[in-house]
Amino acid sequence: MPTGLVTSPDWVDEVLLSGAEDEVCLCSDRLVDRRTLRRLVSERQSALAAAGLRAGGSVALRLPPSIAYVANLLAGWRTGAQVILLDHRMTRFEVDAALHRLAPQVVVAAQHTRGGTLRAFVDVEEIAKPWPGRPAATPHALVQLSSGSTGPSKVIGRTATDLIAELGRYSRIDGVPLPGERIVVLASMVHVLGLVGALLYGLHAGVRIRVPDRVTGDSVLDAVAAEPTPATVLGVPFHIGLLASVTNPPALPQLKRLTTGGELVPAATAAAFTDRYRVPLGNMWGMTEVGVIATDLFGEHRPALTPAPGLDVVEHGGELLISRPESPYVGLSDPTRWTGGWLHTRDAGTVDRESGLVTVLGRLDSQISIGGLKVDLTEVEATVRALPAVTEVVVVHDDVITAYVQLARNATAAAVEAELAERLAAHKRPRRLHVLADLPRTTTGKLVRSGTVLRQAAREVTA
Repeated sequence: MPTGLVTSPDWVDEVLLSGAEDEVCLCSDRLVDRRTLRRLVSERQSALAAAGLRAGGSVALRLPPSIAYVANLLAGWRTGAQVILLDHRMTRFEVDAALHRLAPQVVVAAQHTRGGTLRAFVDVEEIAKPWPGRPAATPHALVQLSSGSTGPSKVIGRTATDLIAELGRYSRIDGVPLPGERIVVLASMVHVLGLVGALLYGLHAGVRIRVPDRVTGDSVLDAVAAEPTPATVLGVPFHIGLLASVTNPPALPQLKRLTTGGELVPAATAAAFTDRYRVPLGNMWGMTEVGVIATDLFGEHRPALTPAPGLDVVEHGGELLISRPESPYVGLSDPTRWTGGWLHTRDAGTVDRESGLVTVLGRLDSQISIGGLKVDLTEVEATVRALPAVTEVVVVHDDVITAYVQLARNATAAAVEAELAERLAAHKRPRRLHVLADLPRTTTGKLVRSGTVLRQAAREVTA
């Protein structure tokens, strides 16, 4: 295999594992210091080597959140191999399709797990097996699949240099956790927010990474209260609901802020959270292709955000573009997604010329025309979501505007339609309203916006 396909493995020790040996870097059901983590990584390197992994090779990880996941990830990189991340929640069918598509040489999966379904970190006994794949064909240290919320997943690659650059951006963002502080991580470490924003940034910056015992509101608050040092909770909008479900939460002087990524938190939900906990609700916008793009960690500009240091964000034809020196897509050359140093986000938005603040307005394909009148499906969706009877909603355009909703207890579709008649002009109102017990979500927790998937879910209700 040609040399130099994957960046030198030295970066793992220099950027992620350096520091005092007795410094605790990871807390779950036990404390892991840097000496222990280095030992675990070395042990996993030997196991991966025994399974046939070499520098320039490729390994796929399909592990639940665990110390085993962290150790195998760093061991793969320390070997000089390309690491492919597969969400442990994927079905067997999805995993088989991904392995056929990505063709790793080694696959690491859980042989035995211990811990309940609500455990944030589980005790894993993993096994590394040879797979009839191929060495890394690109210089990417990390390969991920996109969320697939709007269609088939894309294969996305990031080099070690790119990951290090993102860590540099994090270090220069005002409001991120500082050395000696803690990140209570709820976001999945298989995906970019939890992976880089919590795990890699925490190891790099000397910020202690704490995982709650269980994915419940009380357990998250217990994790915050466990130590006296300042703590930032990092999650997605779903986790705000977990904390809001806690009645009479204790005073938590350690709680510095909650920072969310993913979908924009509705204004009413954000106000309710800040009123209850009296800390900033920060927001981050990012993509698997780039990592963090823009932030508002103090909740000062909601819904606008400040671009991360070192990234240029521009608006062109109503679409937000991100500076990116090379295409992040593996095996895909699509000028509609990346061209001339610019990544097309497919997000509609604006950039304020004076302040540089970025406002994300929703997916670009949310702009449609009804009878010659422009309709923004993002506006329609926000209006539906604001109704007391609605707990979740996705609005799409098939041949007509269609809303898929989850309703609050005792609410009815007729009541929703009556309220929308008062709030939306006739050409904006959904012509079809489907009530689902649960809206489809991706493995990362994002609402699925694929019309095909949503229509199938609606058919299953009426079948």
